[in-house]
Amino acid sequence: MTVGNHDAVEVILTKRDGHTLSTSQIDWMVDRYTQGAVADEQMSALLMAILLNGMDRREIADWTAAMIASGVRMDFSSLSRPTADKHSTGGVGDKITLPLAPLVAACGVAVPQLSGRGLGHTGGTLDKLESIPGWRALLSNDEMMAQLESVGAVICAAGDGLAPADKKLYALRDVTGTVEAIPLIASSIMSKKIAEGTGALVLDVKVGSGAFMKDVDKARELAEVMVALGTDAGVRTVALLTDMQTPLGYTAGNAIEVAESVEVLAGGGPADVVELTLALAREMLAGAGRDDVDPADKLADGSAMDAWRRMIQAQGGDPDATLPVAREEHVVTAPSDGVLTRLDALSVGIAAWRLGAGRERKEDPVQAGAGVVWHARPGDAVTAGAPLFTLRTDTPERFDRALAALEGGYDIAAPGTSYTPGPLVIDRVGAQE
Repeated sequence: MTVGNHDAVEVILTKRDGHTLSTSQIDWMVDRYTQGAVADEQMSALLMAILLNGMDRREIADWTAAMIASGVRMDFSSLSRPTADKHSTGGVGDKITLPLAPLVAACGVAVPQLSGRGLGHTGGTLDKLESIPGWRALLSNDEMMAQLESVGAVICAAGDGLAPADKKLYALRDVTGTVEAIPLIASSIMSKKIAEGTGALVLDVKVGSGAFMKDVDKARELAEVMVALGTDAGVRTVALLTDMQTPLGYTAGNAIEVAESVEVLAGGGPADVVELTLALAREMLAGAGRDDVDPADKLADGSAMDAWRRMIQAQGGDPDATLPVAREEHVVTAPSDGVLTRLDALSVGIAAWRLGAGRERKEDPVQAGAGVVWHARPGDAVTAGAPLFTLRTDTPERFDRALAALEGGYDIAAPGTSYTPGPLVIDRVGAQE
């Protein structure tokens, strides 16, 4: 890392005027900001200049490297099996990590899955797992390594030591209108994933109303930048662009998504959740050099479920415990006979959030049992008066705002209307040779 000697105004002016930042300027700015020597106001100005003027591939790689250098790097080379990880850009009903990590472990690849909490309408993996009695998200590095060797999968919170610059920058981007800058999104995700030390990485870049990226071209651009960053850092990286116009499965919440994930591990579950879990598993296995194993076999023979049970038990959870159930529920019935032709992921996500499944601020608690169950997916016939949604919460005063979120969030066409679903996996982005 070449920190050099600069001043913040010089760096800001360079990017403001549309020029490229040198490696030395980037190293200096990220290092000094992490140390508290560059003020929030100055970094805010630089972030806005990056949003407006962009960065080239070398600048993004340098920015990512500087964020990695702000903290520790993990090393899994002592494990007896290869490692692969998955990162999702977030969606509604996106419980894929839960069945995916034990499934890939059952295929002989270790999965060090450092996950986060939900904010806004996208659910957090750790919040979901914490609905299992006794399960804990915080593990020491030694505990994590031991569990990866013995079980093959761990889903836990990232320690403060990984890319601490990202934590500061993420909070600042949130309050300065610079969240959407692709160089900053890509470096935020990839600095943590590269520092995590995994050998192969599969990115699930969501596209659609319930996703961070609404537009497929922007999503593809983000995927290409992240794949390039991973590849340049020596991590075998691939991205799938996947549909998030419609929420995944039939549930959005915490405990109810765990229950649906267990159905998948038991060999059942919603077809779309199974399809995406297997698609991502195959990419992870290929990246780790184990594409000789078919993950579908491990769902069918129960070994993925066995790995799930061991993973939950290793982190203090009881895989046989009864999951929390919300105290109150409200059923929304179909207003007419017909065919459900649209179910808007964002509307469902906001409804689940308003019921208490998500949080507005990082420090807010979540309700384990809150969320939305939908009883039909696009293409299904519905009957007037039959349940369309079940809303669940411990605090019934939340129902009205959740119902408001669902208004206009679905369409029912005349009986017999034909419906052709779009692909779940829209595109694949691999390393450019």
